Amino acid sequence: MTFRVAQISDTHLSDTKRFFLANFHHTAAHLRESRPDLVVNTGDISLNGADLEADLRFALAEHQSLGLDWRAIAGNHDVGDNVEVARTQPVNAERLARWRGVFGPAWWQQDVPGWRILALDSLLSGSGLAEDEEQDLFVRHAVETCAGRALLLMLHKPMFGHHPGDAAVDSTWLTPAPRARLLAALGTARPKIVASGHVHQWRQLALDGTLHVTAPGTSFITPPWFHPGFGVRTIGFIEHRLEADGSFHSGLVGISRTVLTDLEDFPDAYGDVNRWKPAA
Repeated sequence: MTFRVAQISDTHLSDTKRFFLANFHHTAAHLRESRPDLVVNTGDISLNGADLEADLRFALAEHQSLGLDWRAIAGNHDVGDNVEVARTQPVNAERLARWRGVFGPAWWQQDVPGWRILALDSLLSGSGLAEDEEQDLFVRHAVETCAGRALLLMLHKPMFGHHPGDAAVDSTWLTPAPRARLLAALGTARPKIVASGHVHQWRQLALDGTLHVTAPGTSFITPPWFHPGFGVRTIGFIEHRLEADGSFHSGLVGISRTVLTDLEDFPDAYGDVNRWKPAA
């Protein structure tokens, strides 16, 4: 039996700033036709839910209109960024409470034939909030009770750039201390798939028995310098075909009629992104 998970990511939805809504609607039409067993949005579901509950509620309504089983985890534009690297909106108790009030728990698990899907809030790591410790305990219990199921780990930020030993402190992926903490919570459990978003690029990296899959956004691509040397700048989503025996196939799905929108062309979304461009 094949269980199909459609991993969409980085939809950046807002009722007042609808720059990326058309691409989401084209994605939604494709999903309604292909009818996966579960749709998971791996974060940045909203344009600015970190400060605007209206953006979160609009994103919720758009996903409810799919008419499919779906779940979501938070991204930095939904609850704020990791405190270690946050430029303007660090994750805090108020933002987490706003997310829970609209979408429910910040972390969750779901069992499907042969697999456990474990979804985490990667922005909590290193925050010092009580929820950070609670999530660690949740992870430890989830892997201890997996009972032979294969593990699909889903989070917003990639675990690392190129290797778990990467030492760079960067907002692109988990920084070393939160990464070490997550690996410690996983213990001897090794996910077969680690699925993330955030970088608006598609990449698959097989390492030590785990496939690290990064989904592109449905919304936009970023300039080449924004997340350099990572993956393919495109629009689409990832389909994970999970088999009951623990085997799987994960692949990119392109969507007709979507536009390869560049964030650089929409300064009214987040301001002029060139203000973050590294000096030549």
